[in-house]
Amino acid sequence: MIRPARPGDVPAIAAIWNPIVRDTAITFWPTERSESEISALIRNRQAAGHPFIVDENAAGVRGFATYGQFRHGGGYAHSMEHTIYLAPEARGGGIGGLLLAALEEHARAAGHRLLIGGITASNEGSLRFHARAGYAEWGRIPCAGWKFGTFHDLVLMGKDLAR
Repeated sequence: MIRPARPGDVPAIAAIWNPIVRDTAITFWPTERSESEISALIRNRQAAGHPFIVDENAAGVRGFATYGQFRHGGGYAHSMEHTIYLAPEARGGGIGGLLLAALEEHARAAGHRLLIGGITASNEGSLRFHARAGYAEWGRIPCAGWKFGTFHDLVLMGKDLAR
């Protein structure tokens, strides 16, 4: 079941997100997210009319997704950047696709034109996932991120929701 995130979901979101932050270069974020930071992000996104959703089954939250404006300024008001993270046991079962489809549906209904993913170039699984969902590579920024003592390339993949 996909639904809007609630305050009670914050520990489960942190349990998914923080190992990714701590142990991988999938995100360039350098420090784990506190529960108060996650709570604030959920509130701020939802207050701005942007989704912060979770996928949940009887065992609990298996993944989450959100989007926010791609860059600051009114000229980018219809270009959104998304984030999707899944618990390890939830990967490869179609949950990511369901979350992405829900984000796309929300973005279209809100009048947004573009949905963009910023993906670490070495994250081949995410690159394939986005390509299967109809996203194209729109740019590659060499050495954009620094993590674990090395630079990582950033790949921007996007989809025009009006097509």
